[in-house]
Amino acid sequence: MVTVGNYCEAEGPAGPVWVTGGLSPCFFFTLMPSMLMGLGALALVPVLPCKRPERPDGADAVSWAAGPRVGPYVLQLLLATLQVALPLAGLIGRVGTAQDAPLPGYLLLATVLGTVASACGLGLLVTERSQARQKLAMGVWIKFTHSPGLLLLWTVAFAVENLALVSWNSPQWWWARANLSQQVQSTEGPPQSTWRDFGRKLRLLSGYLWPRGSPALQFVVLVCLGLMGLDRGLNVLVPIYYRDIVNLLTQSAPWSSLAWTVTTYVFLKFLQGGGTGSTGFVSNLRTFLWIRVQQFTSRRVELRLFSHLHELSLRWHLGRRTGEVLRIVDRGTSSVTGLLSYLVFNILPTLADIIIGIIYFSMFFNTWFGLIVFLCMSLYLLLTIVVTEWRTKFRRAMNMQENATRARAVDSLLNFETVKYYNAEGYEVDRYREAIIKYQSLEWKSSASLVLLNQTQNLVIGLGLLAGSLLCAYFVSERKLQVGDYVLFGTYIIQLYMPLNWFGTYYRMIQTNFIDMENMFDLLKEETEVKDVPGAGPLRFQRGQIEFENVHFSYTDGRETLQDVSFTVMPGQTLALVGPSGSGKSTILRLLFRFYDITSGCIRIDGQDISQVTQVSLRSHIGVVPQDTVLFNDTIANNIRYGRITAGNDEVKAAAQAAGIHDTIMAFPEGYETQVGERGLKLSGGEKQRVAIARTILKAPHIVLLDEATSALDTSNERAIQASLAKVCANRTTIVVAHRLSTVVTADQILVIKDGCIVERGRHEALLSRGGVYADMWQLQQQGQEEVSEDTKSKTKTW
Repeated sequence: MVTVGNYCEAEGPAGPVWVTGGLSPCFFFTLMPSMLMGLGALALVPVLPCKRPERPDGADAVSWAAGPRVGPYVLQLLLATLQVALPLAGLIGRVGTAQDAPLPGYLLLATVLGTVASACGLGLLVTERSQARQKLAMGVWIKFTHSPGLLLLWTVAFAVENLALVSWNSPQWWWARANLSQQVQSTEGPPQSTWRDFGRKLRLLSGYLWPRGSPALQFVVLVCLGLMGLDRGLNVLVPIYYRDIVNLLTQSAPWSSLAWTVTTYVFLKFLQGGGTGSTGFVSNLRTFLWIRVQQFTSRRVELRLFSHLHELSLRWHLGRRTGEVLRIVDRGTSSVTGLLSYLVFNILPTLADIIIGIIYFSMFFNTWFGLIVFLCMSLYLLLTIVVTEWRTKFRRAMNMQENATRARAVDSLLNFETVKYYNAEGYEVDRYREAIIKYQSLEWKSSASLVLLNQTQNLVIGLGLLAGSLLCAYFVSERKLQVGDYVLFGTYIIQLYMPLNWFGTYYRMIQTNFIDMENMFDLLKEETEVKDVPGAGPLRFQRGQIEFENVHFSYTDGRETLQDVSFTVMPGQTLALVGPSGSGKSTILRLLFRFYDITSGCIRIDGQDISQVTQVSLRSHIGVVPQDTVLFNDTIANNIRYGRITAGNDEVKAAAQAAGIHDTIMAFPEGYETQVGERGLKLSGGEKQRVAIARTILKAPHIVLLDEATSALDTSNERAIQASLAKVCANRTTIVVAHRLSTVVTADQILVIKDGCIVERGRHEALLSRGGVYADMWQLQQQGQEEVSEDTKSKTKTW
């Protein structure tokens, strides 16, 4: 919320001003606008009449009495109108960039005083013009000059603007700040204005507006822009022809002229449609043509986000919340397409209609009509922007709470089994209820502030319509305007106010879309941790020799997961990694697959540093059977085929047979077309693991990584799978992470990992004879198996 700060401090005597570096902004923006407002009021009240001068000898009567020309006057009028809007624009900019910072009271006062002073000058200019035209109509010879009051006001205003340069060396003015943004917001915390990164957002939108690579859609965009311009012309012509019909009826015009005018009006109205052009032929045609462009934009945004998510590192994906990410993607995509539609076909046409309306009423009616329209529009836009910026924080907080609510629901549903295990249904419902209550509280604040904004907008529109209608009715009663002109005014103003009434909605939707885009931009700002170096080439696979040389790696700063790890796996050999949980065994596999980049050291395949080759070529030669297998919610056949997308049905079945799961699949009613469910929950742990093994068999990689590949299998199935894996790994370089030491007794080399270091290495027999860590682990597992066997025998006897 924008708050108003204190008033100015004491300025002191004027003498030291030249020594201290100039006036303070508070003093300057309080005194100078007050002087201007006083001069403007004094100049406006007693408008000095122009004395009739004597016509000089030989002067041409027509040129001497022609009065002020239209062109320079229109330029003066536009500049004076802009002068009225400048203080309001400055205040809007201050509020938009410093939403939570206190608004100094002197700035609010300076805005009011400066606006009033400029409005007095504009009123004086219009009054002088009106008097000049009246005297010319009466046949009075005049030479048009501005009154001394108006000239004095302009002179003082020019001097005031230049007087600010006296304070050039003062550190209190904005140009002396090292960083302008320090005036309006603190460096702590995220910026609050939704217009931050506005240039970047527009560049992104413009890139999606113009469909690169599609000449047909580019032509469609140009046609849509042309139809939008045609709509603006129709909005002017329809009220004019309506006025002509009324005038022809009141003047008893000939039927042929009346019929032609009515026919033209109906045709234009058909093209225009409703007051906002939302149901006309032109607008409907534009909407129809824009469908393909909008689909193209939506498709590009979604594909860019989806591709970026897959480019992010495993570290980021392990910390993400799926429900929140998907919500960001959905809202981000809709925000881009919505912004394009609102900016191009709603905001720009509405602003164009307002400018056209102000110019039209000023030129063909009376300057007062243009002034009324301008002031009403300016006040409306000012209130809309200020109030909408104020309520932005409610929308942002509501979005954050909605993300948290959805993420909590998805997280709870994904852990459905865990919830059941611990009878925590009531706890999960209570947590979800708390999240919904917080969301609805923020939603109420957002909706209540929206109602306040709508009521304020309706009040401004009603006052403007009342003032304009009374003025037009007065001129009609004075015979200065015709009845048709009043109809024209009423029709045009209502036609103008209808899109203006929607302008608040458009602006709010743009604000909402900008807020929705913030999370998407944050997502796109996420840097890809593992990148291909520039000029990286493909991995030239030869024999499959793997080398780790002095590898250091840490997931977080301050704690190394791997410390000086070095080993070599010769082509076709099998390396086993054993050790306690958390020692870094699976990390070695992830580094080889290049899920992460190492801190120091080097990893080579056939003498090539894997950080210098493309990730795609590296991973195409490596097959992984993970410990925790997650399947797609698809058929068993497609989950196996994911190892090689182009594989046929016979190849899929052969891989399933090699993995020992073919008979199990055929026992299902739908066979290979059986749906495995969310994350494969319809299958048992052993069945999921065998599907993962079948995938790897189908991929037929040159290097095989097995991360506890048989941990979910019983003893009999494990022995069957071990035989299948032995065939798959034959003549292939293999690295096995094993918890059961009995599965790696035939490995060519065994590394014992503890606390990120290699503490022992060698073959099974050599490690046992050494009597170290490996021997202790082997003995503990053998004792555990004997105890389990004895327990099984005792239970059998009891039964």
